Amino acid sequence: MTSQGPGRPNDSPGDAPGEHAASPEGGVYEWYTRGLELLRGGSAAAALQLLTRAAEAEPQSHSIREALARAQFGVRRFDAAAENFRWIVEEEPAEDYARFGLGLSLSRMGDFAGAVEQLALAAAMRPENQDYARALRHARATLAARR
Repeated sequence: MTSQGPGRPNDSPGDAPGEHAASPEGGVYEWYTRGLELLRGGSAAAALQLLTRAAEAEPQSHSIREALARAQFGVRRFDAAAENFRWIVEEEPAEDYARFGLGLSLSRMGDFAGAVEQLALAAAMRPENQDYARALRHARATLAARR
């Protein structure tokens, strides 16, 4: 991105590729909680910045990775979201929400067979969850229509 926004010169410190601008205030926990607040408020792009920082500092945190994946999904970075949800599922196979997120991400990427697999597992783990059941029905119908 070359546009720096109003009042910010193009050569501001921290603008080199792969380099961050000044760190946000607080520590990992504050980044995480502010990121969650932004997600709840519908600001996935802003949350993504904070949660990326938190994940870089605490890469083994399931909670941070889940929130990061949700933000990535919210900004339509489905491949990155799938990667983080998959990491959680591999670490904790009984994590139904991560399977749900992985299934939704895969479906947005066009992998309906993979989506059905993950969504079916999530729905089996939580049969009362109507969101899981609805997403599974949709993925199955799309997969059937494409065959």
